[in-house]
Amino acid sequence: MQPTFTTALLDAAHALPPGLLAADPAERFAVYRNNVVSGLSRALAAGFPAVEAIVGTEFFAAMAAIFVRQSPPASPVLLDYGATLPDFLRDFTPATELPYLADVARLELAYTRAFHATDAHPLAADTLGRLAADRIGGLRVTLHPSLQILRADYPAATIWAMNTGRLPLAEITDWAAQDMLVLRPQYSVDVVILAPGEAAFLTALQAGSTLGEAAAAALDAAATFDLGPALAALFMRGAVIACMDSQEDS
Repeated sequence: MQPTFTTALLDAAHALPPGLLAADPAERFAVYRNNVVSGLSRALAAGFPAVEAIVGTEFFAAMAAIFVRQSPPASPVLLDYGATLPDFLRDFTPATELPYLADVARLELAYTRAFHATDAHPLAADTLGRLAADRIGGLRVTLHPSLQILRADYPAATIWAMNTGRLPLAEITDWAAQDMLVLRPQYSVDVVILAPGEAAFLTALQAGSTLGEAAAAALDAAATFDLGPALAALFMRGAVIACMDSQEDS
């Protein structure tokens, strides 16, 4: 009964589910169907405000209605609803002229996930100054649970900021790819455009590499990578919640 009801709820061409009790079940069910689709569309708009600002309210509502019917929620908890929207937008023909839209959606999804991530206390920024310089390379760090690394083919962070009021709308002259860090060390979510090599550095740290191993991976990605400033930024941003000498761990 439930799968039949759900299918009919999202597909107007589908037969009504059996057992409906109403004076005019088709009309009542159509109203309910529209309310459900409208409600889920509004939930998407709340989670992807920059995408809506870019395409406009009417376009977003029409696009969201198609997405909702193709990808209904798998859970009554809507916190992560829209997780597949970036992939949907990448293949959505009416949005072909906005190839950066999927990257902006990925950033908004990461922002929401960071906002709701588990709380953790970052190490103080001066922790780095107390570490023995000759042991730095062998250290392993635990990164904040909200931390996410995004690599976009377009300046997604700049586009997102301009369409959420964080930056004034202006012509973008540099359409280079951007690597981004999304992090909520305390109460607010930060979106940081990373320097060359930093994304590879952070990705390696997340995978359990030592600082020395992560620095080597970053240098492979970008010859200009400098461990000192990158490490200082890591602590200043509140991205580290624990630090351990790999020799002590072994």
